[in-house]
Amino acid sequence: MAEESDQQVYARRRQAMVERQIAGRGITSSVVLDAMGSVPREAFLPPSMREFAYEDSPLPINEEQTISQPYIVAYMVDALQLTGGGRILEVGTGSGYAAAVLGEIGDRVVTLERYQSLADSARGVLDSLGYDNVEVIYTDGTLGWSEKAPYDAIVVAAGGPEVPESLKQQLAIGGRLVIPVGPAQTEQALVRVTRVSESEFREEHLTEVRFVPLVGDAGWEDRRGNHPNKRAPVARAAPSHAAQESNDATTSELVAQAAEPIDDIDEGEIDKMLERIGDSRVVLIGEASHGTSEFYRFRARITRALIEKKGFNFVAVEADWPDASRVDHYVRHRQTPPSEWTAFSRFPTWMWRNEEVRDFVDWLREYNAGIDDADKRVGFHGLDLYSLFTSIDAVLDYLDEVDPEAAMTARERYGCLTPWQADPMTYGRAAVSGRYRECEDDAVAMLVELLNKRMTYTDQDGERFLDAVQNARLIANAERYYRSMYSGYSDSWNLRDQHMFDTLESLLSHGGQGTKAVVWEHNSHIGDASATDMLARGQHNVGQLCREAYGDDAYLIGFGTHSGTVAAATDWDDPMEVKQVRPSLEGSWERIFHETGIPAFTLPLRHVPLPELDKRLHGIYLERAIGVIYRPETERASHYFKARLADQFDEYVWIDQTRAVTPLSSKTLEGVPETYPFGL
Repeated sequence: MAEESDQQVYARRRQAMVERQIAGRGITSSVVLDAMGSVPREAFLPPSMREFAYEDSPLPINEEQTISQPYIVAYMVDALQLTGGGRILEVGTGSGYAAAVLGEIGDRVVTLERYQSLADSARGVLDSLGYDNVEVIYTDGTLGWSEKAPYDAIVVAAGGPEVPESLKQQLAIGGRLVIPVGPAQTEQALVRVTRVSESEFREEHLTEVRFVPLVGDAGWEDRRGNHPNKRAPVARAAPSHAAQESNDATTSELVAQAAEPIDDIDEGEIDKMLERIGDSRVVLIGEASHGTSEFYRFRARITRALIEKKGFNFVAVEADWPDASRVDHYVRHRQTPPSEWTAFSRFPTWMWRNEEVRDFVDWLREYNAGIDDADKRVGFHGLDLYSLFTSIDAVLDYLDEVDPEAAMTARERYGCLTPWQADPMTYGRAAVSGRYRECEDDAVAMLVELLNKRMTYTDQDGERFLDAVQNARLIANAERYYRSMYSGYSDSWNLRDQHMFDTLESLLSHGGQGTKAVVWEHNSHIGDASATDMLARGQHNVGQLCREAYGDDAYLIGFGTHSGTVAAATDWDDPMEVKQVRPSLEGSWERIFHETGIPAFTLPLRHVPLPELDKRLHGIYLERAIGVIYRPETERASHYFKARLADQFDEYVWIDQTRAVTPLSSKTLEGVPETYPFGL
């Protein structure tokens, strides 16, 4: 049998995409299905990405933009209620893929793009494929293109604060406009506007979506300049005589001038950092991996100072609520019996059951022992989504019994708990089978039953109301989160981070006016998502939500390292290994900091003392993220993303050489008191 050509392979994958991802999700319009089956998506991608052309995922293109997920393209085109023919306007050409789909349906398509390079590239691909009925125009798309109006249909591939009046006025009577709109750049509703008459329009809500911002005169202002959600600019200090800069200096040399060396990870001087934090209400402290000793220890050093010197009231961590409640019970010397299960006993156990965390927990218990008023003792709470890791373990056990193939798929998906590991390689291996969807309802029902049983841990004391409210939120979000992980209909990343932010706000509200929180999470959660690749995928995170809610009262601290060792697994539910961290890549922030030659330092980013350095720190470079999964062999694809560091964080902590955390063993825990949070 002759080997398939590349074109035959793509054609077969394209038809499978239409059947499974589009028709399988309820799109029935024959013109939409035919169009999606006719356009070669691979032609609109860089050669290195064409292998993933028909995966159920958006993919990166130039100018920090993406080619949309095929289902989303089909859904929006279907929402236009096209039957064939007519004049169509598209705002946001991007790669040109959606314009080609529209070109298969409409008589004439005008597509508008604000990036010259994207407009030129899309025009070239469309011309080469013979789409002579599609015209690409480089312009501000928010204003439409009145020269070719009126249009029978208008579709907008970016989210605006409201429906632009300019676009409504370019609709023909009976024409439909489909656009994502919302009061914030992180949340939008997809709406359809139908022009009923010259002056009357009917608006329909279709679904909740996440799109990149619609930038232009009738949309949001450019994030690279000023925009409504951007923090007010701060005054920049002039460089001292000792730190005179030069435009000829390398970025590493400028960083070395501005850096504040760390002489001791556990007890070093951090008064200057505390001054910069000022009166911030929420301090979010990151980590570049979940298994690095120095990250945990210096995070604990900062937190101890915030508690002792600035009166912070609780620590909120990227951990399950019920497991963290055992730690809270222990550190606050609560009198009621603790929950009966062992905290953090499921994969990844090393993330919280390690010597570094134990040292901080014991310090916090001792600190609280000196506070007579129990209500004023510093708490320890989990922000994460309803016993995430324990519940994942239950799901895998269930799927191992009913559908081993689906269980393998689930392990792939759960291994993608950072947004970059899922795009595109790991995500491509986690394509959902039909049988996986068939067992979805039973698996979710099993989870809700599990949670209802597990949430009986609520203590009989003054904290009961807070726990009851949180438990109700956990169970409500549990169903949504797991269903999104199975079906891919929603963005599970956004659901999870929104839940963590809502939990943080609930804790702050419960504490009352003046309550202050320290947050411990991965860089991918606490660094502002709008300054990274996540923006192009419509993803937000806790750090971005905190900046939008608290402005300069939220202080974001990131971490990084060049090389060393890390505690991590190769796949979900695999044993922990001490892995060698590869030296950072050329063209990364990590390589810039490594080349300073300084072993460890902090760098202020909100108030950079050197104007030239400040400018460069707003540039775009690669940044590394290691979660509980680390795959050095695919590191560039699975662990690096692009970021503007000075927009992502307010402060950066650099530790050049690092080592893995030390997990707690049963032998280590022998003889601990019954109330000890980590059990045996």
